[in-house]
Amino acid sequence: QVQVAESGGGSVQTGGSLRLSCTVSGASVGTMGWFRQAPGREREAIAAKVEENRTYPSKAYYSDSVKGRFTISRDAAKNTMYLQMVALRPEATAMYCCAATNVLLWRPLDRRSYESWGQGTQVTVSS
Repeated sequence: QVQVAESGGGSVQTGGSLRLSCTVSGASVGTMGWFRQAPGREREAIAAKVEENRTYPSKAYYSDSVKGRFTISRDAAKNTMYLQMVALRPEATAMYCCAATNVLLWRPLDRRSYESWGQGTQVTVSS
């Protein structure tokens, strides 16, 4: 059974930083993604990473709302993905969820493509 677990959320002030972690067990990973959902809003894709294959190198994808401030990385040996977030703003307050699939996705920011999801970790940014 595939298990996805996030950690690293917390409360910070505007301009602060956090690093979220996501560990997958029970399956190999082709693509991992980060999504967030604020109260009353739809789940939003913010970042994803597609692993390398024989044809293409690994590649990271970001939504326009976080590009330049969030960085995704992965430790393949630990099957863990990280989301480094800097210059956080109050609008970043949300539940952050990690998702994984063993498929190398063409559209990694599409939440419908993922089979396995974590429970989420809360991020709160105060002004």
